[in-house]
Amino acid sequence: MAAALSNNQKRYLRGLAHDLKAVLIVGAKGITDPLVAEAGLVLEQHELVKVKVHAGDREERDAWVAELCERTGAALVTRIGNVAVLYRRSADKPMIVLPKG
Repeated sequence: MAAALSNNQKRYLRGLAHDLKAVLIVGAKGITDPLVAEAGLVLEQHELVKVKVHAGDREERDAWVAELCERTGAALVTRIGNVAVLYRRSADKPMIVLPKG
């Protein structure tokens, strides 16, 4: 389970994520085991990841993003339209230093 991020930390992470490209795409099949495995690897390497979610409506997008966060242990930084930004601190070598509270 991901630790809750403060508003200050979310603002900092949104700034870092601004220039990132979406590296994960959730398609019509939704959240699958291979997608969760790939998301785990990408989060371990980069800590901050943009995910593009192609879903029919807002509720379905929100549900898929919540499920992906739950299954990967990531925290949702922000979601705008069909793009979500996820953060999970790397266990091996953390790269992003978050500001205090």
